[in-house]
Amino acid sequence: MNTQTKMAIIAIIIVIPLTSVFVYGTNTNQQFSNDNNSKLEVISSFNPLHEFSQIVGQEKVDATLLVPIGVEPHDWEPTIKDVQQMQKSDLIIINGIGFENWVDDLRENGFQGIIVDTSNGIVILESKNDHESGDHESGDHESGDHESGDHESGDHESGDHESGDHESGDPHIWLNPVHAKKQVENIAIAFSNSDPENAEFYHKNAIKYAAQLDLLDTKIRNELSNCNNDFIAFHDSFSYFANEYNLNQHTIIATNDSHGEVTAKTLQNIISTARELNINIIFSEETVNTKTSQIIANEIGGKVLVLSPLEIVSADNYISKMTQNLENLKEALC
Repeated sequence: MNTQTKMAIIAIIIVIPLTSVFVYGTNTNQQFSNDNNSKLEVISSFNPLHEFSQIVGQEKVDATLLVPIGVEPHDWEPTIKDVQQMQKSDLIIINGIGFENWVDDLRENGFQGIIVDTSNGIVILESKNDHESGDHESGDHESGDHESGDHESGDHESGDHESGDHESGDPHIWLNPVHAKKQVENIAIAFSNSDPENAEFYHKNAIKYAAQLDLLDTKIRNELSNCNNDFIAFHDSFSYFANEYNLNQHTIIATNDSHGEVTAKTLQNIISTARELNINIIFSEETVNTKTSQIIANEIGGKVLVLSPLEIVSADNYISKMTQNLENLKEALC
């Protein structure tokens, strides 16, 4: 199905009146009616945000994951059924920064629902998509340049920020626990704005989970503080993490998309980098073929471990998955 056809289908669905659907306008002060013990209908674009929404909302929300199990968010496009479901929702929770490439099509075709951009309040890093792989070190940015985690949740309307303000850049903010904490805060604000009756409930849940994220942050900071700094990830997804913990990320694929091309020059550059920096562990990901990483590892006499970008559903939660990443990083760096 070509892009024009998909946009036409989306436009038809949005324009045709749905008598059973009440669509919120863009006014962020609109409130959810909590009659008949109904819950907030919340749709999250991918797994970490779905988990955060469940933690903040618990029994007060009906949380739905938009991207199916086993599908990478980068590859996903909404079906007619998905668009209908979004029309019926009270809130759509997105990562922002262009990660959900279907959002602009929704808006261009008249969607008037509330879309919550969880990247609001986070300083966005430039995308590396135009750089050569192996030739950059994303850890060169100063970690003190971001704003996440330092704002009180009641100080601003961050939960209702328009995603159009953050259309480009590196979207992988959730892989930095400090930024994930900000995303949780933004979700709590959005829930509270739409359902003020339960605002205290949402904020208490967010604060409780934020304390767990603080512990994770402290653990990572402490356990990597006396280790080496350079690691080789599969694609450019750990820049925010590297900045936060004073690491240097090198990548096999220089783009933010794990489906970028791997050339002979790419392999040569990464092998040279690994030898120069005495790196003997090459990271791969759950959803990619490990062949490329294994070729590099064989050349340097090393091995392959997984460094997960947490983009697909797994049996592990956010904190346990990030802890697994930490253990693998410690094996590579410490």
